[in-house]
Amino acid sequence: MFVSTYNNNGLNDTLMILFEKSESDVQEFSKSEDLVEIKNKETDRVVGYNLFNASTHLKDLTNGPVTLSEENINSLNELIKEADFKKTLETTGRSNFVVGYVKKCEPVEGSDHLSVTQIEIDDEKEVQIVCGASNIAEGQKVVVAKVGTVMPSGLIIWPGELKGVTSEGMVCSARELGLPQEADGIMVLDDGPEPGIEFKF
Repeated sequence: MFVSTYNNNGLNDTLMILFEKSESDVQEFSKSEDLVEIKNKETDRVVGYNLFNASTHLKDLTNGPVTLSEENINSLNELIKEADFKKTLETTGRSNFVVGYVKKCEPVEGSDHLSVTQIEIDDEKEVQIVCGASNIAEGQKVVVAKVGTVMPSGLIIWPGELKGVTSEGMVCSARELGLPQEADGIMVLDDGPEPGIEFKF
């Protein structure tokens, strides 16, 4: 899993790849030509790459969160190998925004507004997501932002924990998707789309 964003304004033609969260004060950097490897120096794990002059190496980049094509991933992997860096990119070929089916929804102990849900997404896989919306309920079809999603606001969805309960993803409201919000809470879909289908804005 990785997150990719492209900035041709403030960062001047730079593609950023993130594999995991890492605090800036524990990072170290290795540079080879236009590619920079970012490591967590405490764990020695590669947490990301920055690619400068990205448009000279990759095709069809647009500002903001980007889903890299297979061709662009292959080009990046070639640059990584040429730099003798070890962590290459993989693609699942799946969208980060999908239809989810809420199979279970229970209050989080010790909270007056959080619910812990079990939500079916890709290929009958279930994920546990903690949700603070008052209108979340068992049996709903909802929009799920999976771990690794970059939201329209720029927020990155990482695995987390709320009130001691693990959460892997986010159930989205229309506002969080950049869409008109007609009512408070999460966006509830009709019964048509099947779980795991890509949600198209």
